[in-house]
Amino acid sequence: MKAAGSFVLLDVLNISATLICMILKLPQIALLATVKCTKGVSIRALLLELTGYIVFATYQKHHGSPIATYLEYPILVVQDSILLLLILHYDGNLRLSPIYSVVFVVGWQLLTLQGWIIDLALSLCTVLSGSSKFAQLWCLWASGEAGQISALTWGMATYTCIARIFTTILTTGDLQVVLRFCVLTALNGWVCLAVLYYRWRGKKLA
Repeated sequence: MKAAGSFVLLDVLNISATLICMILKLPQIALLATVKCTKGVSIRALLLELTGYIVFATYQKHHGSPIATYLEYPILVVQDSILLLLILHYDGNLRLSPIYSVVFVVGWQLLTLQGWIIDLALSLCTVLSGSSKFAQLWCLWASGEAGQISALTWGMATYTCIARIFTTILTTGDLQVVLRFCVLTALNGWVCLAVLYYRWRGKKLA
């Protein structure tokens, strides 16, 4: 009975995390497309996050993890790529998009050359993903306002990381992956709270 309950919990967490990630970046994409302004959005944070997604998905596939435990990552790569194009477009730097595309494709190919490369890359991936959150927090602090950052996107990201802590424990038990999601849960939550704070402070001062 306990095992059956674990399978049900695993299915619920896998499905909910995947479904949320299918729309995770849509609030941010919609916000940028509406206001046509990238104020408060850190392109450095986005690039680091996109790199982290590519590395993590490649690592999971290389080690034969159940696809349900990382299915959302290819979806997130697509959504982050759309966000990157929007940011480049509204900042007048769309001509740089082919360069970014070549760098990411070549980097992904290098990851798959040897098993030790992808294992090392995952160790650095947590640092990269964590750095992306700190870059966004720095951008918030520097601007002193929430700008065009979607709190809903960051809130959903926090939930999916929590869900992935449990799905990893229930499936592969990979401690390196669990540690990664613990760090990202804390940092995503921090960014979400910071956005809500700056949004509230902006309304209070208005």
